[in-house]
Amino acid sequence: MKKFFSENKNNLWFWAFVAIAAILLFAMPLMSTGAGNSGDEDGFQIPQGEFVLNYYKTDGADTTCLQDMVEIDGNKQGWNLKYYGCSFDVLTAWFNDTFGINDIAKSRHIFNSLCGWLIVLFGGLIAWRLGGWKAGVFTLLLLFLSPRLLGHSFNNPKDIPFAAGVVMSLYYMIMFFRQAPKPKWYIMLMLALSIAFAISIRVGGLILFGYFGFFGLLWLIKLVRDNKAAAKANPKNKPQPVGKTVFTTILWAAVVSIVGFFAGLLIWPYAWQSPISHVSESYDAMSQFAIAIRQVFEGEMLWSDALPWYYTPKFILMTIPIAVIIGFLLYPFFGGWAKEKRLETIIVYFTFLFPVFWIVYTGANVYGGWRHSLFAYPSMAIAAGLGFAALADFLGSKKKVLGIVGNVLPFVLLITPAIHIAKNHPYEYVYFNEFEGGAKKAFGNYELDYYYHSVREATEWVVANAEPSDEKIQVGSWHFNSTKYFLRNDTTHFKPRFVRWYRRGEYEWDYAVFAVTGIAPEQLRNPKVFPPKNCVHTVDVDGVPIALVLKRDNTYDLDATRLKKAGQLDTAKTLYLKSLENNPLDETAIINLAEIYLNKQQPDSCLMMTDKYLNEIEPNNDEASYFAAYAHLMKGNPQKAVEITEGILKHNYKYGGAYQLQLQIYLQSNNLFNAEQTMIRMIDVDLVDNNFVATWVALNKAQGLDERGAYRKLYQALLDSYTKRGKKKEAAMYKEALDKM
Repeated sequence: MKKFFSENKNNLWFWAFVAIAAILLFAMPLMSTGAGNSGDEDGFQIPQGEFVLNYYKTDGADTTCLQDMVEIDGNKQGWNLKYYGCSFDVLTAWFNDTFGINDIAKSRHIFNSLCGWLIVLFGGLIAWRLGGWKAGVFTLLLLFLSPRLLGHSFNNPKDIPFAAGVVMSLYYMIMFFRQAPKPKWYIMLMLALSIAFAISIRVGGLILFGYFGFFGLLWLIKLVRDNKAAAKANPKNKPQPVGKTVFTTILWAAVVSIVGFFAGLLIWPYAWQSPISHVSESYDAMSQFAIAIRQVFEGEMLWSDALPWYYTPKFILMTIPIAVIIGFLLYPFFGGWAKEKRLETIIVYFTFLFPVFWIVYTGANVYGGWRHSLFAYPSMAIAAGLGFAALADFLGSKKKVLGIVGNVLPFVLLITPAIHIAKNHPYEYVYFNEFEGGAKKAFGNYELDYYYHSVREATEWVVANAEPSDEKIQVGSWHFNSTKYFLRNDTTHFKPRFVRWYRRGEYEWDYAVFAVTGIAPEQLRNPKVFPPKNCVHTVDVDGVPIALVLKRDNTYDLDATRLKKAGQLDTAKTLYLKSLENNPLDETAIINLAEIYLNKQQPDSCLMMTDKYLNEIEPNNDEASYFAAYAHLMKGNPQKAVEITEGILKHNYKYGGAYQLQLQIYLQSNNLFNAEQTMIRMIDVDLVDNNFVATWVALNKAQGLDERGAYRKLYQALLDSYTKRGKKKEAAMYKEALDKM
């Protein structure tokens, strides 16, 4: 260590690296304390961390963490978190429990930011190893001033710790092969621990074994090539035998891999119960991630399992600093492809490009921007840092002043993201670069606060500004758990309520908090309805709202909804009409009036309401379109109804009501072929229940099949659908059923 410092004591870039890393070690945790909770923390990750901790506290007696269904706050819900290691959540749960921490989110965010700091640090260290201290400094800044990465480092306890484990592993793999066949013991130990950390967060950490093997192959090719070159240069010397070197290296690599794998399972109960089969099961479960959500992309509301193939690469390219893109493209042309650097250059570029390629190739179900690919991004920034350092050295070799320009260039290119960070903290991750024109241009075309960070500020605004009341002030939110957390210190005056955006008028609340996500882009771009008339506060980034606070100004729609549910349609209609007098574009009143008119057999009045909704509020609203289709069917125009249902399915191919209505129309007209085609489409979106099966059997009997033949045909259709969608487990189940028939 003394020699290391003595060799670098006169290197200004070394001291710049040390100073920046030290400053960020304090700055990033401090910045994290102002962050809100991410969308998965309160409802999933914090509870699972506590469940796993209880498992160990009770010596395995409390098996809640292993269940597929759990009860939280009196509500039962599906639970697939046994397939995740979630070591970060377990360790922070232990820390908070041991030291009696009340603000558990703040402590989690501090630890989360330290994982983010490790990403920055080890990214810089890799760049130093490959290109010197200047490259290391550039990489530190490129990573820290990447707003998406920085913002996620505050409160993303899955993707950020996982990325930290990956980038640390890459660093120690590079060192392992540089020192092969006899790597130092601490290099092997740290590599094993880094691999273990990644696996303990997410089963996708298994990719590191693939990296390890690939890097080993590159190392072997280089070893053989260098050996031949040495023999050719000096024919008198015998070439060094590579067999022993390779065997020793493989042996140590195997030891590191085995230790890393099993250490990664130590606080992952489900995997530890059966390390091979349960890890394999977890990998399959995560590879076929079942949950799909709707996201705004390119101005349309799309399902995450049906996004364009270029979703991830496009989202990356428009939300990272331009500097990173430029530097990434520079390095191969300024020495990165030189013979002595080629192997490690391939490693850096491969570890960014391969994960992105794999997501595109497999059509993976991803959402929330490119947060699932955050682990690949440090390699891109490392390549960029190397590129700028190589460019500066090249220019400096031509003329001193050009070298100064080269050294300054990355700092100049990082001014825009630095300004965004300074202006919009703690919403750094809501960043779009010059390609997209910033957040203002992205608004209504892409999701902004998709991880609900702004719910904290909006909720705290309500606490500080709500009008006093003798009764508890009810604060509604779609993101109930986060709102509940930030109301926890004043339950005497405030009570959280779950409220859906599109049904907000039907719920009881005094104030409502909504992150601007999951809202139709047509509505976001419609100044007549957004923000709503009763909006009293917004949380903004670059002049556009990422969260709203609404204040209830009357209860006409709420009272009308209660009457409607009680079957008092006429009285409900009167109150909904009164609500429209107060706000002519009250979504709740319009859509409920459309349904009331349908129930009262008044299709023309229903169409008047649905036309108002579709023309003045949101042209592709599923429910309004569905009511319109039903009204046309009621008027004796089934063809128009089918046409409308096809329009619904074009924008939302999972909307069950459209399929059901379409099927009803075809069955009523005895169009059995189209009815069956509609049912096959329903199978593709998992709309199969007991009524579906009964209808399918009856329909096929009408076409001449017996009951056994109808079931065989159904199982074959299910098998084909699951096979097409890559759902191997379900496909195998129906293949087995067919074989037994």
